[in-house]
Amino acid sequence: MSTKESLRIIYEEKIFPELLQEFQYENPHEVPKLVKITLNRGIGEASQNIKAIDKSIEEFTSITGQKPIITKTKKSIAGFKIRDNMPIGVKVTLRREKMYNFLNKLINLSLPRIRDFRGISAKQFDGRGNYNLGLKEQIIFPEINYEQIDRIKGMNVTIVTTAKTDKEGLALLKKFGMPFK
Repeated sequence: MSTKESLRIIYEEKIFPELLQEFQYENPHEVPKLVKITLNRGIGEASQNIKAIDKSIEEFTSITGQKPIITKTKKSIAGFKIRDNMPIGVKVTLRREKMYNFLNKLINLSLPRIRDFRGISAKQFDGRGNYNLGLKEQIIFPEINYEQIDRIKGMNVTIVTTAKTDKEGLALLKKFGMPFK
């Protein structure tokens, strides 16, 4: 895959016909495709330190090229020192070209930078063809400067597809080049 060619074009020209043939779909609209990719991070320390949210917003903006929204609590929990409507995390949803660009960066640049990387688990599908990936550190992304981070924080990446089963979702992501074990 060339770096100039978008994953969307590769999907339309190569992956789509392969999946159509592999699963013997009658209707081309049945072929699984990517819908969106969401990245989110819960920030527990945000209840005491509001600057933690700002740092995560900055990181997510540089990683995705899109400003994240701040997620807030729905109810108060005294044990965790959390009041109603308090900022507790950040979330960004990528669609269309930004989604394909992020997936390309994740597969070809970021995942190979993980220490002792042997592939990702194929068991993290939700039963409906969507894939969840937990990343332990943000420094695997090339946009993050190691000297500028205050501490290592993880994030959750959810890849939402139109696949009806995990088998179809796995086939779709494998054809995109996702490095499964």
